[in-house]
Amino acid sequence: MKFKILIPLYNDWQSLLKLLENINYHVSDTDHIISIVVVNDGSTEKAPYDFPNYSKINSIKIINLKENVGHARSIATGLKFIYENDDFDHIIPMDSDGEDRPDEIKDLIKRIELKPGLPIVCERVKRSEGFFFKFCYFLHKLITFTFTGRSIRFGNFTCLPKEKVKIMTNEKATWSSFSGALSKISKVKIGIPSERGTRYFGPSKMSFKNLIVHSLAIIAVFKINVLVRSTLFFFVYLILIYEKISVITLIPLFLIIIFVLLVFLTSRRENLENYRNSNQNIFDVNNIK
Repeated sequence: MKFKILIPLYNDWQSLLKLLENINYHVSDTDHIISIVVVNDGSTEKAPYDFPNYSKINSIKIINLKENVGHARSIATGLKFIYENDDFDHIIPMDSDGEDRPDEIKDLIKRIELKPGLPIVCERVKRSEGFFFKFCYFLHKLITFTFTGRSIRFGNFTCLPKEKVKIMTNEKATWSSFSGALSKISKVKIGIPSERGTRYFGPSKMSFKNLIVHSLAIIAVFKINVLVRSTLFFFVYLILIYEKISVITLIPLFLIIIFVLLVFLTSRRENLENYRNSNQNIFDVNNIK
């Protein structure tokens, strides 16, 4: 089978080189064809002049974007480009910084061999971040499940069959949230346990603000569920506090209203027309190998 590993990147070329070295090592015993597609998200630092010769990597292609569009939209652009221009059976999106562990690629490939038509997702069972990030991530999962009814325990590190890629490239939510879109278009997925790795170089680029936007983008994919559940909570809570209404007891209702407004505002990031025109942001494509 032909696997395309899709890697979004912004100014992290040193990590990319180490990642490619590790990928080459960990797929050394596979008979499948492994190729790399890097989406350079408008990096201000120049790419390396020379890439080593990786024996097990069939080809390396770098898609250079004119403007920085962010992590999710880089992946969306890469999915669309590969689907329209390359020959492949499966796509494996993964981060360039080492937090998606390349040794788990073998697990994805083995599972897709058993279930070739279903997406395989890496579900986090252990994380490497500090206590504050872990706590925020727990709140994100709790809020997501409470207001959407969906338990989304995976990120970008997945293995997508070609038919699922086709659906993803025609889904507006893909332009805003990869994991949210995949949860929307495929209720049945195969999960495998995954440990979050440590970054190869430098601190994490996920700020608290970006974490909030990321969380809202996932939740916004299911905004109708959010509206229905929030409305139900609103009226039930109002009945419960009817005889004890005060500024204090009304605070949860104000918070719910603000939350729903933020979700619907974030949902405006989903734009199928912009997604279909994402190839216009491609400056050029370099075939490294």
